[in-house]
Amino acid sequence: MTVVGTTPPPRLPVRDAAAARERARGAVSPMLTRLAEERATGVLAREHGTLHLVEGRVVHAESPLAPGLGVLLTAHGTLDAATWRDAEDSADGGRLLEHGVAPGALELAQVSTLYDAAYFALAPSSTPGRFRYGTAHWLASVHPVPVADLERETLRRRALLRRIWPDPATDTAPLIRADPIAAPAVPPRQAAVLERVDGVRRAADIARELGRPAFHTLVHIRRLAAAGLVSWQPPPADDHPPDAADPYIALLKRVRDALEAL
Repeated sequence: MTVVGTTPPPRLPVRDAAAARERARGAVSPMLTRLAEERATGVLAREHGTLHLVEGRVVHAESPLAPGLGVLLTAHGTLDAATWRDAEDSADGGRLLEHGVAPGALELAQVSTLYDAAYFALAPSSTPGRFRYGTAHWLASVHPVPVADLERETLRRRALLRRIWPDPATDTAPLIRADPIAAPAVPPRQAAVLERVDGVRRAADIARELGRPAFHTLVHIRRLAAAGLVSWQPPPADDHPPDAADPYIALLKRVRDALEAL
């Protein structure tokens, strides 16, 4: 009797968990991931902000879209403005402690500022980043953050904002009040944001005036947009069809887009 051999079926592909983690880590900024692996020290400049690294960890971040550490420390009386300028000019973090800033308060404010500015600095960009090797930032010793942690938190924040309200236009455009007929009541922190919506201020302006992290302000603004209380100021009608300049039509279109995204 002849036995006919059969070729065993190919093995199903097995996902490499380590490789998947590596791909996830590089989802925000492959360059930043490489710098972390290299344990580089210097400044990564991107379109919307900068990240300061020491031995591959992020120690400070800045963005024009987010209030800086000085704003958070001086807005609520933790530190006076003159003392902050003195410490910044001398690049000496010890002066902040000498003038009464508790180590825990400084660390909390620095970490909050770092994650806040990094969220914007790591936003999708139309231009490549540039890294300049150099010395450590003067706040490097406060609370270094691993790149993997920073990228994971950035992705979490992006997902949170999409869940609240999928239209990102309110993040950067001048804001206007929608004033519906039956406006729902809002919590005090959202109300403080809503009071500053005037057709001119943007989210970053409101965050600086309130002395709050910009990302937290974006969360409030998107919730206000989802409630129909806030919209964004369209560009001048000269550059767009007439109906695009009507805030009510623009709001209806965004509601439609939000429903389609569900």
